[in-house]
Amino acid sequence: MNICVCVKQVPDSWAEKKLTSTDSTLDRDAAERVVNELDEYAVEEALRLVEAHGGEVTILSMGPEQAADSIRKAISMGAHAGIHVSDPALHGSDAIATSLVLAKALEGRNFDLIMFGCESTDARMSVVPAMVAARLGLPQMTFANKVEVSGTDLTIHRVTDSGYDEVKSSLPAVVSVVEKINEPRYPSFKNIMAAKKAPMETLSLADVNVSGEVVGLGSAWSAVADFADRPAKAAGTIVTDDGTGAEKIAEFLVAQKFV
Repeated sequence: MNICVCVKQVPDSWAEKKLTSTDSTLDRDAAERVVNELDEYAVEEALRLVEAHGGEVTILSMGPEQAADSIRKAISMGAHAGIHVSDPALHGSDAIATSLVLAKALEGRNFDLIMFGCESTDARMSVVPAMVAARLGLPQMTFANKVEVSGTDLTIHRVTDSGYDEVKSSLPAVVSVVEKINEPRYPSFKNIMAAKKAPMETLSLADVNVSGEVVGLGSAWSAVADFADRPAKAAGTIVTDDGTGAEKIAEFLVAQKFV
């Protein structure tokens, strides 16, 4: 079984996000860049499937030159190789353009499974896996908290508001996973060293047969019209208890419509 896991490099989710003043896109240099947390669950699940059924795991990412570090990080968990699509024209691409580039990079590679985290922590859209599946004409098996493969049959437990649905399809397919599916492993020292020498294929837009005119900020279907820094937190109200503290607190609660 050959599996491709699509990962994204994002700003650390604990850092405060900022937009650039030049084009209102996310300032990716304002915080430490890390592998999207939810993608690590997809990498872990892919590794478990390969350990059970044999095969290899390949990591695919679209992003600037620095995104190669996140591919290597995912490989250090135990994956075997990486594919990096990088081109200056990709800056500012939206989900539609991203899904196109990923689909083109995946075409003809005959992966049995293409796996994603269910969303990225910098966008929170949850649409790219479904878009890639649609572009490739494959079943979209999204929001899985359990994945089972038997021969060419795929079964997932798809998370819903009331529990889960058992959904079945044939392979190949596109799967996105939620954070409750497993606990990602830590990279071993052996795998960290091996990741430095693992094969990494670097592709441009021309290599995946995508025109620069259909990607990037200028082709995005949405744009940030304006933004401003969050206002500084207002000072709290200090109540000095001079014997009327209880009454002052009650007045404050009423004024704030808490009671």
